[in-house]
Amino acid sequence: MRWLILGAALSALAAPALAAKFVLSSTEVKSGSPMGLAQAFTACHGQNISPALSWSGEPTGTQSFAVTMYDPDARAGAGWWHWTLFNIPATVHGLAAGAGGEGSRDLPEGAREGRNDFGVSQYSGPCPPVGDHAHHYEITVYAVKMARLPLDDTASGAAVSAELRANSLATAKIVGRYERAK
Repeated sequence: MRWLILGAALSALAAPALAAKFVLSSTEVKSGSPMGLAQAFTACHGQNISPALSWSGEPTGTQSFAVTMYDPDARAGAGWWHWTLFNIPATVHGLAAGAGGEGSRDLPEGAREGRNDFGVSQYSGPCPPVGDHAHHYEITVYAVKMARLPLDDTASGAAVSAELRANSLATAKIVGRYERAK
């Protein structure tokens, strides 16, 4: 009987460890690996196609999702926003390749793209300066505790990031790399 009680107590302690983990995955971008020309910006001879993404394991209370792509290595470490997408309905758990492209009709209904550091409200892929080391591209999905952030397509990456820091329940990330050939 004592072993049964001890076993039940240990199972109860282990239960939180069995909770789902919030994860982000992509068929095109793998953490730590180089990103392909398909995702690179057109000025770098790429195709500028936003990667297919999928996520799962969001925490209870998630009312929407957001996705960002940020290069912390750009501008001497000041960073560069390549993509901000927010107000993705909580029922959506992925994006098709190219969903963030100019004029794309593949964004979930109600989702909004903020203005990136190229000055446009869409995905703009990696394009570090020639001769720079490989830059890191942090693709992050946020589980957001609000159904809608109070932002529109003129919101800067910094503004979107501030709202997400204040309203996120959890994040999951993939970090790709890209180095521009001469």
